[in-house]
Amino acid sequence: MFAIYKKELLQYFTSMIGFVFLSFFLVILGIYFWFSNIAGASGNFEQTLGNVTFLFIILMPIITMRVIAEENRQKTDQLLLTSPVSVTKVVWGKFLAIVSLYAAIVLVISTYPLFLKHYNNEIFLSSAYSGIIGFFLLGCAYIAIGMFLSSLTESQLIAAVLSFIVMIITYIMPTLTGMLPSDGKSQVIIVAVVWILVCVASYSAMKNVFVSVLLAIFGEGAVFIIYGMNPKLYDSLIVKILNAFSVAARYDDFTLGILEVNSIVYYLSIILIFVYLTIQMINRKRFN
Repeated sequence: MFAIYKKELLQYFTSMIGFVFLSFFLVILGIYFWFSNIAGASGNFEQTLGNVTFLFIILMPIITMRVIAEENRQKTDQLLLTSPVSVTKVVWGKFLAIVSLYAAIVLVISTYPLFLKHYNNEIFLSSAYSGIIGFFLLGCAYIAIGMFLSSLTESQLIAAVLSFIVMIITYIMPTLTGMLPSDGKSQVIIVAVVWILVCVASYSAMKNVFVSVLLAIFGEGAVFIIYGMNPKLYDSLIVKILNAFSVAARYDDFTLGILEVNSIVYYLSIILIFVYLTIQMINRKRFN
């Protein structure tokens, strides 16, 4: 795994993409730091980090687009399947290489609160470093998502566009859910439509009409039976489900200087889930 990790990390610097990623991230963050904390005389560094989370939507697709897609395009993914190193170790090696690149940025910005503290004793380092921890976890979660989306295609451009779309949806999810009706009747209709789409997707994957129709009948029946038994269960149900996918919204607690265990577990879960999905996506090719 270390050999894969070392190879991937070196590639980011030999291709210049690593330098571009580091410099652009630090320059934009430095500008916000200067205007918000230095010129603006504000000690809330965690708020500054919250204001630059949009950088993940722009930069993470760029840094993750090639990680698996390039292997697929060059057909070197077949070497991964036959190499003595397991696919699990390969994927984790690639993931940790990007995380290490990102960690370099986090290490640099970790000095900013100390710089502020030197000139202003009223700054709370605990709040600032709580924000930094959340910022690191949020970035790692986006890296895992981007890596999985990269495994779905052979094109780096398509991988980048997919990542951008998914990340921006997770970013604006609270706004989108706020536009949805929250009453039980509307929610049950939405659930029923979503289940039909799931059945259509299952047919596309399995090409089995009988199974797909059976899923649709039993699924739709269960949706309306549950609604008849307990209508209140559907109140704001879709809103709650969609909010669970709002990766960026979980960072709000960190911007307030709150180190929430639930949020830490959430980000670690997102990382593990998408790394696992990436491993399974690569392994699936072994049987195709």
